[in-house]
Amino acid sequence: MAVDLGFKGSIPALFDRFGVPMLFAPYAGDLAARVGRLSEGRVLETAAGTGVVTRALLAALPEAVRIVATDLSQAMLDHAASTIASGRITWQQADAQALPFPDGSFDAVVCQFGVMFFPDKAKAFAEAYRVLRPGGSFLFSVWDRIEANELTDVAIRAVAARFPDDPPTFMNRTPHGHYDVAPLARGLRGAGFAAVASEPVERRTEAPDARAAATFICQGSPLSAEIEARDPAGVGPTTDAVAAALAARFGDGPVSGRSRAIVVTAIR
Repeated sequence: MAVDLGFKGSIPALFDRFGVPMLFAPYAGDLAARVGRLSEGRVLETAAGTGVVTRALLAALPEAVRIVATDLSQAMLDHAASTIASGRITWQQADAQALPFPDGSFDAVVCQFGVMFFPDKAKAFAEAYRVLRPGGSFLFSVWDRIEANELTDVAIRAVAARFPDDPPTFMNRTPHGHYDVAPLARGLRGAGFAAVASEPVERRTEAPDARAAATFICQGSPLSAEIEARDPAGVGPTTDAVAAALAARFGDGPVSGRSRAIVVTAIR
């Protein structure tokens, strides 16, 4: 759905301020470490967002490795480029389903929590295969089911309670809609990848307080558009309701809950 791609306006800054430390940074180092065997060459990052994995790749990879960080959203890339300065990174707007790079031009392709946003995953997998050199790796992560991610689960239940007749479905449909990796594995093999493996990774989701977590969930993702579609003035009250639900479950101070993702590795 088009609303799922709505990373613009105030969303990049809110995403980076609240969402990155809460949800994405805990997994970035793990994904970057899986690429760390490279001693030289080029890494392509798709759906780079505001650069949390880009920053981790810089730290994990030696100086001889160059990084091309791409995203469909120019606004997200602009925000990332404003916070990360390195001559090893090339920032480029690009669609992962139609990559503007020659065949066999990268040693690894990395994508953290972006595959779920690709409308045509078969095209995206074929493009990753095409731009990889033989033996290169395509590594990406998806979220496990929403019930395995405690803060998000509590928050989305609170959102649904405000709209019982038409609850927003973005979080269940897209970020947490691809925990069954079997269809993804079939798609990867269909694109030509011979070796495909997956592994669950568990971390803690943490935020300074319930309000910070609620602000990201309700305002730092396309969920905000779904809320506004149901109630044009509803984002603020919904954020309040989510903050109250999170505080009731996790307390008034820092909040912390279990979270789980799945890392998929495919070898060309």
